[in-house]
Amino acid sequence: MSSATPSPRTVALPVAFFAGLGQSTLTGSGSAGALPADAIRDAGYAAGTALFDHFAQWLAEHGEARPAELADERFPWLLEAFFRHIGWGRVQLHPLTDAVLALDASDWSESSNGPSGCLVSTGLFAGFFGRLADAPISVLEVGHPVADPSRARFLLGSVEVMGYVWDAMERGMPYDRAVASV
Repeated sequence: MSSATPSPRTVALPVAFFAGLGQSTLTGSGSAGALPADAIRDAGYAAGTALFDHFAQWLAEHGEARPAELADERFPWLLEAFFRHIGWGRVQLHPLTDAVLALDASDWSESSNGPSGCLVSTGLFAGFFGRLADAPISVLEVGHPVADPSRARFLLGSVEVMGYVWDAMERGMPYDRAVASV
């Protein structure tokens, strides 16, 4: 009997799936009405926690350390290579402060959703990075500094910090100023 860890099971979906899912949050389908955005983010969260296992296996297959043991300088490069490998697009991490990271996504599979935004990705990153940090992580989609429909920007931080940033943004403060005031 083999003691090898089974591969995490994944499926490929066409990018049009995200547009259809985003549209269902705006108009709904049938008599049930629109899908709640929170339900889509929750599904993304569950996918993100599972995707973390896929990332760990991918690292092992490439002769790398486990995610929590990666050298800080290698992690962003490997994270980008992984997300490109699985077809999501390119990701780049940028520390904005000691408490908040920006994750810039380009050629991003979900970013052309229009007004519904990247609901799956927001949950996905919260689940993925929460597993990495072994602590709850909150993620806010804030757009991208370069107006391009294939790009998205997400802010990542603790639940408390991102709650503060969200509250400041709700009062009209730009996210960069809100983050700087944490």
